[in-house]
Amino acid sequence: MSNNDTIPEGHMRNAQGHLVPISMVRDIDQERDRLVRDLVLSARDASAVLKHLKQLAFGDIAAFVQLSAEQYEVKIGGDKGNITLHSFDGSLKIVRQIQEQLTFDERLQAAKALIDECITEWAENARPEIKVLVNDAFQVNKQGAVQTDRVLSLRRLKIQDEKWLRAMDAISESLQVVGSKPYVRFYERVGDTDQYRAIPLDLASV
Repeated sequence: MSNNDTIPEGHMRNAQGHLVPISMVRDIDQERDRLVRDLVLSARDASAVLKHLKQLAFGDIAAFVQLSAEQYEVKIGGDKGNITLHSFDGSLKIVRQIQEQLTFDERLQAAKALIDECITEWAENARPEIKVLVNDAFQVNKQGAVQTDRVLSLRRLKIQDEKWLRAMDAISESLQVVGSKPYVRFYERVGDTDQYRAIPLDLASV
């Protein structure tokens, strides 16, 4: 049990779950405990504020998109798509992005087999950079998944080999949208320039 309300007065609970009289706890350990609890409580409050801001932003942006569409007597899904909104003077902007989560189905294996055949056939004539790029593209990340952006980057290579082109088609056809993740970011203009800086909302950026 970790709820402080269940701890008898004059005691503290240690990491093993045992009750220890406060008189037996060193002053520095008590101070550390107070510091951690106070800061974590503040962090929880800040997290709740950010959660409310996120909900408010998405709700209000969706409502505004619908309001704007109604000027043309149409109805659209206000929570879909990428949107950029500017203040009237252009000094502030909000960007809502819907990032699609992509993955590949079993056809990616066929694409990899075709690519391997290409490299084998090209043998000594194959540029070493292409070999490195291909090997890098099909490496898995820590979660054991192929990174989609690396695989998709192969399609930018200007190779007209018929087998290679079939492999690129297989890559395209194996791509599946499995979900989406919404983001909202806030920006303010830097002085009188046309550049914007993001308003940081995470501890690492402030």
